[in-house]
Amino acid sequence: MTDEGGIESPNYGVPALDKALDILELLAGSKEGMTLGEIAAAVDRSVNQIYRTLVTLERRGYLFRARPSGLYFLSLMLFEIVHRQEPMRGLIDMALPAMRALSEAIGQSCNLSIHDAGRVVVIAQIDSPSPFGFRVRAGATFPLFESATGRLLMAFEPDDAKVRCWLQGDSESALETLGVGLATIRERGFEEEADSLQPGVTDLAFPILSRDGRVVAALTVPYVTTSYSRRPIADVRAAAGNAAAAINAAIRGEGG
Repeated sequence: MTDEGGIESPNYGVPALDKALDILELLAGSKEGMTLGEIAAAVDRSVNQIYRTLVTLERRGYLFRARPSGLYFLSLMLFEIVHRQEPMRGLIDMALPAMRALSEAIGQSCNLSIHDAGRVVVIAQIDSPSPFGFRVRAGATFPLFESATGRLLMAFEPDDAKVRCWLQGDSESALETLGVGLATIRERGFEEEADSLQPGVTDLAFPILSRDGRVVAALTVPYVTTSYSRRPIADVRAAAGNAAAAINAAIRGEGG
């Protein structure tokens, strides 16, 4: 091995590390996940050679194994480690001004969430300025298809195979019904539904898109109707949509 100056340098390869990196790089390019056997074949190693590496990567949170399919996917661990200073924080920093303005205008809380390995993860939260409001802790997680936010994220996921992967074990009729529901959300441009876990709360979720149009997060207002509510839900819906549009404009570099 030689460096850029043509000087020979020693080969200090670490086989176990090479295997782990090969697996991570492979799964980074896989949209539909891969089984143990498929990974072994793709990295040209036996199942026995990579099994312990996969177990370790899953235990450390770098991989997620969907059950019962056994498909392996990358989690957001690398995203969180490598991009702690920029993309994740950058997304939050771009979203916070619009989120604060939204919360102040509607007198309700709002939060920003992402999809990670079959879960909805809340990455930012703005509390209600009113004496009463509904709050979701940053870092909280929720089942993907049991929340308006999760369905919104899946509705704008362009890869149908990935959506179906998170529903392994569901019947074809259930998949078809869900598909119609996701198409409706996509056509409408947002999701609105009574919260399945909190009576009296209506979740309003809007997509946050990357520069190339991929969904990267969801802006959600858990709307609570109380005597403290400043605005009717129709006004809150419009304000939340405008806030999501402002965040999307900031991501595209169009913010003023």
